[in-house]
Amino acid sequence: MEYLMFCFVFSCWVKFANCVYSTDAPQAPAPIPKDKLLVLTVATEETDGFLRFMQSANYFNYTVKVLGMGETWKGGDVGRSIGGGQKVRLLKEAMEALADQEDLVVLSVDSYDLVFSGGPEEILRKFQQANHKVLFAAEGLIWPDKKLAEKYPAIRSGKRYLNSGGIIGFAPYINRVVSQWNLHDNDDDQLFYTKMYLDPLQRQTLNMTLDHKCQIFQNLNGAVDEVLLKFGTDRVRVRNTVYDSLPVVVHGNGNTKIYLNSLANYVPNTWNYELGCSHCDDDIVDLSQLKEYPNVLVGVFIEQPTPFLPEFFKRLLTLDYPKDKLNIFVHNNEVYHEKHIQKFWQENRNVFNTFKVVGPEENLSQGEARNMGMDICRKDATCDYYFSLDTDVMLTNRQTLKLLIEQNRKIIGPLVTRHGKLWSNFWGALSLDGYYARSEDYVDIVQRKRVGMWNIPFMAHVYLVKGSALRNELKERNVFVLEKLDPDMALCRNVREMTSHREKDSPSPESFHMLRPPKGVFMYITNRHDFGRLISTANYNISHYNNDLWQIFQNPVDWKEKYIHQNYTQIFTENYMEEPCPDVFWFPVFSEKACDEIVEEMEHYGSWSGGKHEDKRISGGYETVPTDDIHMRQIGYDKEWLHFIREFISPITLKVFSGYFTKGYSIMNFVVKYTPERQAYLRPHHDSSTFTINIALNNKDTDFQGGGCRFHRYNCSLNSPRKGWSFMHPGRLTHLHEGLPTTNGTRYIAISFIDP
Repeated sequence: MEYLMFCFVFSCWVKFANCVYSTDAPQAPAPIPKDKLLVLTVATEETDGFLRFMQSANYFNYTVKVLGMGETWKGGDVGRSIGGGQKVRLLKEAMEALADQEDLVVLSVDSYDLVFSGGPEEILRKFQQANHKVLFAAEGLIWPDKKLAEKYPAIRSGKRYLNSGGIIGFAPYINRVVSQWNLHDNDDDQLFYTKMYLDPLQRQTLNMTLDHKCQIFQNLNGAVDEVLLKFGTDRVRVRNTVYDSLPVVVHGNGNTKIYLNSLANYVPNTWNYELGCSHCDDDIVDLSQLKEYPNVLVGVFIEQPTPFLPEFFKRLLTLDYPKDKLNIFVHNNEVYHEKHIQKFWQENRNVFNTFKVVGPEENLSQGEARNMGMDICRKDATCDYYFSLDTDVMLTNRQTLKLLIEQNRKIIGPLVTRHGKLWSNFWGALSLDGYYARSEDYVDIVQRKRVGMWNIPFMAHVYLVKGSALRNELKERNVFVLEKLDPDMALCRNVREMTSHREKDSPSPESFHMLRPPKGVFMYITNRHDFGRLISTANYNISHYNNDLWQIFQNPVDWKEKYIHQNYTQIFTENYMEEPCPDVFWFPVFSEKACDEIVEEMEHYGSWSGGKHEDKRISGGYETVPTDDIHMRQIGYDKEWLHFIREFISPITLKVFSGYFTKGYSIMNFVVKYTPERQAYLRPHHDSSTFTINIALNNKDTDFQGGGCRFHRYNCSLNSPRKGWSFMHPGRLTHLHEGLPTTNGTRYIAISFIDP
């Protein structure tokens, strides 16, 4: 009995197995070969957006056929109004030759605002999984007729409305769709497809559906918050977090083109963490292979009082670029700076090819002046590049101009930032009202944690523009003036949204529809090198004689470069100091420029004390050992001087007086003037300080004779022949000292009694 039961069960299992594995059972369709996918796109011009589209297509080895290249665009400004019918007409014409290829899959996509995130195999696999003959992109917003919303089929989840920027289907079916087009080039393509899709009979007959959950098409309009970047080892994907999908086609439709530019800085292989920038060296210009360097017009703009302007011009002069290839245009809006420009022009007028200055007497606005500079290059066929440079930019990299030219972009700027801050010359994103918004990658780019070239929506202060772009895509004049925007914002908005005006041969009102799609010239910022920094012009007070002296807080790096001795850092790296007397240390601290300007500032103030005992400037009103001096407080420099002590003197104190930690505090800070006629020497005394610094502000034997300091306890004298050098010594008890007579000329020293 058990044996019969076993035989029965075994025969049932065999029959079941034969049924499951029968060759008559449904089989999964064979994958469509990738050579059976043809991409059709419409582009009448090779814009930056089109070239980016082709770059992403070539990366994945798509077969692309471009329709309409060189034609006049008659499809309207599709970014702002209805239109785009010309795309359907071109697609209809192309499909007539493909209609009988039943195994051919056609992918019709836009090009100016679209990139691929995946390859042909993936898109074909997902198309097969959709199990329809025609698949349209979908979006959450309806356009162009909101009244049609209620006619759309209800769906449980996903995006409900059709978008015409992406269509995929078998060739015969795509042909049957577009063959119904009988409208005009300026009619709306999306409305045409929408009405066809909303017809239940058409939808069933042509087996059409939408890509509701963004498996293939990701339209960004209304969906920016759904999208984030997914970094892989070889490339970067766009991920839809709502549907957990990895779309293959990313479309910056509507007002999301700036966001698409940001995504395309990474997708598909533009930049990733492992390889960095993959395309930074594509199409570069090798200057060494050129017969001669390109001609560059440098536009220099001084729109407000700017610190360190002479230093700016020195850096311009030291750019590593043939000076006979540089033409200089300067717009100066500040009378205060005329003396600086005049001095630079007198010393270097024969250095550059040309040198033109437009001064404040012309009464030009910023926008007008910048238009003038750009127009000079635009009108000159020999002007290869226009280099716009604001005077708050300190280019520390002498190769800057060469490096920008080599990158071969229509508009590119070097990254410059304010020292120690995140303030830079670019924005990574825009707010809804068109102003600053921080992009996710802004901080990493500014801090150079991500190094490359970045397509950005706004730049200012310094950038290079191709002359050919000025005479073509950017040929419209007055680009720095737009509504109520400042000149930089006006330029960037015009560049981003640059659209050709009416065609010359179509002056009629209907020529509104002859507008071409926005050219969308891309602006790039590069942080591949350290180029320099931005200085702060805020609160720059020009009421002093030497105003840059007061910039120690606002622009500490530039202040240090100008005023601190070039060998100062060697004090710590190479023990670059001397000890001429016991516990008297001698070291470099001020540059010659600092010494000269401090002396000039004091003489400009002019109220020297006269070396009298009665002194209302100090507590008690009586000075035991008076000098002929001016206090730092009198010229409004006491806070700056104390900061100088803490930043540059205190570290030396720690080095030479081991175990003593100074507060860097001083009440008595002053410049002393020794002359045989007024006060030639100072009698022996102790200073009311823990330690004292004494900085020589001019040169012995050149500016004066005699002078120096004698320490009685050690019978040791210091003649102080070195301008800008300071000696430091204890103030009380051990270091009784006197000022030796100045026998001729005028001797200046800066004194501080520290930690009284």
